[in-house]
Amino acid sequence: MRTMMAFVKTALFVFLHWVLHYAVCRDVTLPAGPLYRVAGFSLSLPCAVSGYEGPRTQDFEWFLERDDGGGRQIGVVSTRDKGFPFFPFQARVMSGEVRVERDSGDKVRLVIQRLRTEDQGKYECYTPSTDNTFQGKYSDSVIVNVIPDTLQISYSRSLTGQPVPEGTDLALTCTASIQSEQLTHLSITFGKRDSGGASQGGVGGEVSTVREIISIDNMLGVVPGLSYKTRYENGEVTLEKRNGEAGQGVYVMKMRAVQPDDTGLYFCGASQWILDPDRSWQKIAQRTLDIGNLTVQQLAESLSVKTSPKGEVMPQLGSPLLLTCEVTGLPSEVNSGLLVQWMKRGSVSSSEVRTGGVEVEVAKMSPDGVVSWGDDLSRASGGSMEKVAEGRYSLKLFSVRPSDTGVYRCVVSVYAGRRNPSPSTPATFTQRSEGVIINLKSKEVRVSAVAQLPHGPLLKRGSTITLICNVAVTTSGPSQAQVLWLRSPIPEPVVKKGQSPVPDPLVVEKPTLVAAHMYDGVANVYVNGSEVSIDRLSAVTYRLRVHAATMDDQGIYACHAEAWGQDQHGSWYNTGAKAESNTVTVYLYARAADLLLIPLVVGVSSALFVGIVIIAAVTCCFMKHLARQRAQK
Repeated sequence: MRTMMAFVKTALFVFLHWVLHYAVCRDVTLPAGPLYRVAGFSLSLPCAVSGYEGPRTQDFEWFLERDDGGGRQIGVVSTRDKGFPFFPFQARVMSGEVRVERDSGDKVRLVIQRLRTEDQGKYECYTPSTDNTFQGKYSDSVIVNVIPDTLQISYSRSLTGQPVPEGTDLALTCTASIQSEQLTHLSITFGKRDSGGASQGGVGGEVSTVREIISIDNMLGVVPGLSYKTRYENGEVTLEKRNGEAGQGVYVMKMRAVQPDDTGLYFCGASQWILDPDRSWQKIAQRTLDIGNLTVQQLAESLSVKTSPKGEVMPQLGSPLLLTCEVTGLPSEVNSGLLVQWMKRGSVSSSEVRTGGVEVEVAKMSPDGVVSWGDDLSRASGGSMEKVAEGRYSLKLFSVRPSDTGVYRCVVSVYAGRRNPSPSTPATFTQRSEGVIINLKSKEVRVSAVAQLPHGPLLKRGSTITLICNVAVTTSGPSQAQVLWLRSPIPEPVVKKGQSPVPDPLVVEKPTLVAAHMYDGVANVYVNGSEVSIDRLSAVTYRLRVHAATMDDQGIYACHAEAWGQDQHGSWYNTGAKAESNTVTVYLYARAADLLLIPLVVGVSSALFVGIVIIAAVTCCFMKHLARQRAQK
């Protein structure tokens, strides 16, 4: 039994030793062949060694057996012996055209910068031994066939370098072809080189940044460059292939609406690809052809936006107003969309124009010719905006109102090369005209308002509050008054030591709009919970009544009057003249029934309190007496 166990252990040890020994055997590998490469272009052959002993940095030697060499090998290049190359390769190795590039200690690649026809043959990669025992595979070989260069590329029109306007469409055509007995594919790339600033490596130099615009890859797929992906998805950069003469491929790259960033040197590149036996695609030939320089001129440098008339305009109230916006400097060959807006900033106060405040939109015309009006929708029927000629836009107000005063500007947003942009498309740039001041020669309008509380019995809770407002409007022509009733709470008195209570002047609450009698005779009530009515007793007298008044209805009342005029077209407008009346304080007193209720409530409360005290005292004494009797027993 022991003999059997010893035999098994010995056999297992021998087997493991054999496996380990086999696992560390040297192995040199090259890509599977045959490989096809093009004369005049580079060859890169990777070679790797594994399972070796000794230092991690291994040496490599390359040999070539030419097709016409009769089986004789010639030394190409070595990593350890500078005198290794045979005569045909000595000069090429010394110049660096033929060299070994090391990827790591045990991985290198043979690089021949420009293949020649005589470079065709069987290449062998050999690794000198650093092992204790000579075991394994110390070299590998691959056949490399050198095929003729048939890649051709040309362009139909070069760029002259003359400036082109921003928004111009660009089309570049490149023709490419290959004629090979092997199955190869062709890829096409359009790109450009940007001139950057000073280089880091020298003074006064320039860094050229290459950017791919769009390509057709070796699998015939269209691939946009990273910085052109959005424009490609929006259909602004395209690349298509057409069939040309003699089997040539014609490739047309179109770029819609060029931008200033598109300035640069444009080129077209063609590459020949082949599928190696390891199923990987390799680029075996490449040519690049410069098409020319493109310089894009910004439209903002040539565009001009002007309005007429200029300076200050003082039309008569109710008369028409015509403003014109003229856009010049847009090249006729660039089909650009324009968004034209009329903006106004300012308001009217007596006869002076105030130019502060928020700028608001009066009207605008979209690139497709649709006109829309701003917040003042009444202007949609009282004005018009038109395109009277190419580059000329007018704004007409049929009847000028006081609210039309302010500073007007024409704001033009340009969509370079996009006649009908989508709502999400940003404008290329926006330019504003100088301001035109509109200040009316308005009629003199005077307004006065007096509020009063008619004499009568004291106002109590539940009474009807009646207030009168007398309004006088003095002006020429038809006019109407618009009366607003407002109420403010009575301030709480402030008691100071040694002084009588006085209202606190620092506590000012915003008045509440109670009701309004509009210029057109419509009465509006704005408070809830109270019965309010407003009417016009005469041409100058307006009455406010609050029925069944509650304590919330008392306060400080005032009426505000605004003067409205009528223009020659029959439309009413706010003249801007207004007046505030004096204030009237309304107190509500308690009713008699409320006064009788107070002693009744006080009396009942006092009686209940006395009764509870008596009952509690009697109960307490009785319990003490009962406790003493029990103690005596």
